[in-house]
Amino acid sequence: MSSTKKAKHLVIVESPKKAKRLRQFLGDDYIVEASVGHVVDLPKKGLSVDVDNGYEPEFVTVRGKGKLLADLKKKAKDAEDILIATDPDREGEAIGYHIACALGYRTDDGHRFRRVRFNSVTRDAVRKAVDHPGDLDLDQVDAQQARRILDRLVGYGLSPLLWKKISPVDPISRIPLSAGRVQSVAVRLVVEVERARRRFRSGAWWDLAATFAKDGREFDAQLIEVDGVPVVKGADFDPATGRPKKPASVVVFGEEEVEALRVRLEGVEFEVASVESKEVTQSPAPPFTTSTLQMEANRKLNLPVRETMRVAQRLYEAGHITYMRTDSVQLTGQAIGAARRKVESLYGTDYLSEKPRNYKTKSKGAQEAHEAIRPAGPSMPTARELGLKSIDAALYELIWKRTVATQMAEARRLRVSASILGGGVEFRARGNTLAFPGFLRAYVEGSDDPEAVLADREVLLPALASGDSVEAREIRPDSHETRPPARYTDASLVKALEAEGIGRPSTYATIVDTIRLRGYVEDRGKQLVPTFIAFAVTSLLEDHFEDLVDPGFTSEMENGLDRIAEGEVDWREFLDEFYRGENGFEGRLASRETEIDPRTASTLQDFADLGGELRIGRFGPFLETREDGDPIRVSIPEDIAPADLTAEKAAELLADREKADSPIGADPETGLSVYVKTGRFGPFVQLGEQTEDGEKPKRASLSKGMSTDDVTLEIALRLLSLPRDLGVHPESGEPVRAGIGRYGPYVVHDGEFRSLDKTDDVHGVDLERALALLAQPKGGRRRSQQKPLRDLGAHPNDGEPVLLLDGRYGPYVKHGKLNASLPKGMSPDDITMDQARELLTARAARGPRKQRGRRKK
Repeated sequence: MSSTKKAKHLVIVESPKKAKRLRQFLGDDYIVEASVGHVVDLPKKGLSVDVDNGYEPEFVTVRGKGKLLADLKKKAKDAEDILIATDPDREGEAIGYHIACALGYRTDDGHRFRRVRFNSVTRDAVRKAVDHPGDLDLDQVDAQQARRILDRLVGYGLSPLLWKKISPVDPISRIPLSAGRVQSVAVRLVVEVERARRRFRSGAWWDLAATFAKDGREFDAQLIEVDGVPVVKGADFDPATGRPKKPASVVVFGEEEVEALRVRLEGVEFEVASVESKEVTQSPAPPFTTSTLQMEANRKLNLPVRETMRVAQRLYEAGHITYMRTDSVQLTGQAIGAARRKVESLYGTDYLSEKPRNYKTKSKGAQEAHEAIRPAGPSMPTARELGLKSIDAALYELIWKRTVATQMAEARRLRVSASILGGGVEFRARGNTLAFPGFLRAYVEGSDDPEAVLADREVLLPALASGDSVEAREIRPDSHETRPPARYTDASLVKALEAEGIGRPSTYATIVDTIRLRGYVEDRGKQLVPTFIAFAVTSLLEDHFEDLVDPGFTSEMENGLDRIAEGEVDWREFLDEFYRGENGFEGRLASRETEIDPRTASTLQDFADLGGELRIGRFGPFLETREDGDPIRVSIPEDIAPADLTAEKAAELLADREKADSPIGADPETGLSVYVKTGRFGPFVQLGEQTEDGEKPKRASLSKGMSTDDVTLEIALRLLSLPRDLGVHPESGEPVRAGIGRYGPYVVHDGEFRSLDKTDDVHGVDLERALALLAQPKGGRRRSQQKPLRDLGAHPNDGEPVLLLDGRYGPYVKHGKLNASLPKGMSPDDITMDQARELLTARAARGPRKQRGRRKK
């Protein structure tokens, strides 16, 4: 009997979950292992690109992956062949190539290494791919490698320049400043909207709304014309002036004038002058691509783009949906057939489109690399049939409905417009009736425009005909005001990036996430608000590296990478043209090193209308003016958005600053002056001045909702009396105190803080109440028993868990004994392992925190 061991096939995927699922499909002849992402990468420090030797990257093994590679080599030695089954995109191609190289792959002898690609993790798709393997696509590898090197050249060239000319770190988040080939364009898009909001001047006007009735049925109408002149609309206003663009061609009513018109129309008889009706059809939206899924999930499920991709990855690995990084809207014949059968069974043949509907991608730079995102397999099961729960079910249902809707009939609407005349004015009534819902039975697309949503509301009008008399039951004045340009949301920024051809499906989430992490945008509700440091960085790049923040240039670079992937362009020549070609990046970087003046770079020219210089300082943005030759500086509070920093607001801050120099009185016990001041964290009161030996004066924050105008000497002294000694703790003998901090009123004992409830008064709370609060678990649980918000996984260096927790000062990540707070504006729902590692590395680089000495008794 032969003792020869039968060789097996080694299959390598990226995800352990995908590996587990493939083991179920492939049987004992296949060994399935997971790389858990990249196995090599450029090191964190240094350029690590040999620009004098064909831009050769100096890749190193990712920390923690050495043992994995050794194990894969051992298994590869006994395997009949090695099947590279990483994700079917450029990133997956590069990961697979580097794994293959580590296992002995050579381009001239790669017969043992085969490439396996599948768009859904289902038994049929996987078996078919394994039975018909292909080769590694080296052009795709070159394109991904060129992108990585290009981003390294730009980032490692520009970032040190920002450190020297503006600031080494963002003064607020303390994250090192950085610039990137794609992230800086995204930041500029957000900054440009904020600039438009600063320039914006609101226009206000009044008009009349009326309620008419015909045969007892009421309907509403809006005034559109008076004495033959159109009434002004919002679109008629110039956003830069707040006045009509063509004032002679429209009538603009103020409150008094419109009231006079209302009185004039009392008792006037109205009749229908004309009625127009038109049936319009509405077609279903294409199936999801990466970007449109991110947009809809943000609009409908309030999911950040990073969370959308995390959930989609989970659904893909479980075999529920097709691959989720795609810019294609095409559906396979299998998918179309499944969707049509589902429509017929659920809604009937009336709701089925006349013929199968397919779509062609129109977005700039589309690669058509995969099919659209859809439910996997041939049966199109519902979320309930799959047993999905919570957010997984919600996102799957969104994908399911969108896919099914593509094969449904068009919706038909009847739009009616009636002109009503009387007393020299014209009102317009509009009706909107859904004649046949069609695909709307399954899916209604979301919108970022509230006006568009309102326009699609169903409004029923009574039967109206020309010459009909109508009863005016109410005519009422109606005020309007133009609104500034809407800030970007996650959804609308992804839409803009795609429209401009910036980035690709696999990078949208990373781009939005990066500008948050770097402190260039903050979340206010769903809006992305740029920080003042974003203005400084954008202005420097516009003045000295305009092409790098030009969407058109960035799109052309993306197209160049696409051509590398298609084998049309050599990747080394592409990089050399950018770096050392005519007006190359390397030469410009060297010349700008001496040309850029740090003071000019840190001065925000967009805010030259404030009556002083707005600059980025060590502790954040501040406004500087001069009085009698002496500089006067005032910090800009963190809660002021750039668009809200008007000349009037600046004058208010300066006035508060002047008041801060004048004491509101003196403390009767010490004789020291008492001041009311405003800093980057808001208003506070201060006792005395800073002494020559550097000892800081005592300060106390104002209570929530209190303004500087509310502060009297009595109130200031009460605030300065904090923290109050309430007595000693019966167990430790240490004092218990009550005070107000940056995060509100609190009680503290031996370093343990508890927030006071809204019903507690910090000036009246007693020892008994303080002890009761201190006895409660912190944040609803004791620190030692604190449950993490999320386990981000094992750290590649030591395998220890990286945890996301909620602390006294907000969410933070923890690895061993090292903690790192999340930057302001970054949602804990969005953070990934890579970002957590970056935060922990930055925190470790700053060294241990300085310990404050205990206050002397």
